[in-house]
Amino acid sequence: MSELGLNTVSFAGRAAASAQFKATYAEGMGLVEETAAYLDGSGRAAAKVLPRMASVLYAAESMRLTTRLMQMASWLLLQRAVNNGEMSRDQVLSEKSKVRLDGFNVDRSAPGWNDLPEAFRDLVERSLRLQNRIALLDREIYRPADAPIVPDNENSVQAQLDLLRTAFNLN
Repeated sequence: MSELGLNTVSFAGRAAASAQFKATYAEGMGLVEETAAYLDGSGRAAAKVLPRMASVLYAAESMRLTTRLMQMASWLLLQRAVNNGEMSRDQVLSEKSKVRLDGFNVDRSAPGWNDLPEAFRDLVERSLRLQNRIALLDREIYRPADAPIVPDNENSVQAQLDLLRTAFNLN
């Protein structure tokens, strides 16, 4: 491992037990509650008056939204359990393998998308942003110990120069 890797501090590991995590946890659980209240209340009423195409899309997207939120809530609860010493990292790794933090994207160009209630689309967008933040935190926290830690800007210029040398056979 490089000298850089030996001196690197894992901010993600520290962030997982910090006020930042607590805020993310509160945001995630709050979004779950807000979405449930919306889908059971004003969202149900709004869905009844949607055009046919939007109605079908609403049903599909609400299932994706609730699934996405439940996956994120599961991850947040697991992380809180490890932070509180209720579960070991190995136990969390085993359980975490059942949680999906990707693959729930939205097709905003789908027929009927613009007919969906604005409040519903807002919940979808907020859930996607939170999902991306949690997925990033997950990758950083649970990256294998032997995985190289390379800053995004390290050797990026050199890599481009190497590609140019190869392309123009300048080696």
